[in-house]
Amino acid sequence: MESKNPQPRLKQTFNLLKYTFGIVPIVAGADKFTNLLTDWEQYINPSIASILPFSGATFMMIVGVIEIIAGIIVLKKTEIGAYIVAAWLTVIALTLLLGFNYVDVAVRDLVMAIAAFSLARISKIAG
Repeated sequence: MESKNPQPRLKQTFNLLKYTFGIVPIVAGADKFTNLLTDWEQYINPSIASILPFSGATFMMIVGVIEIIAGIIVLKKTEIGAYIVAAWLTVIALTLLLGFNYVDVAVRDLVMAIAAFSLARISKIAG
């Protein structure tokens, strides 16, 4: 028989999202230094790459540090961290959509941004 109290399931959902949006940015950010998962430089919009005062690899390392920090914030201060991750993923998606052929990745990032935004919203009641 199912519990009438939705709180335990809400807490489980909250924790699943919290650890997903905490750990995944940390792993992706760390990978910006090793490129084990993918060659991250391929995702730099060429118009952005052309105005950078440093190499694409350096830019991706900076991105990696930001992602690691965002993941840590999600784990420590979930609501604010989730809003940061949602905004970050939205910016990445928009960058990928502007004159770039990574629509599939952009759509995935927008879906993840919506999930991160949802985490921020439910953190007030489940966190």
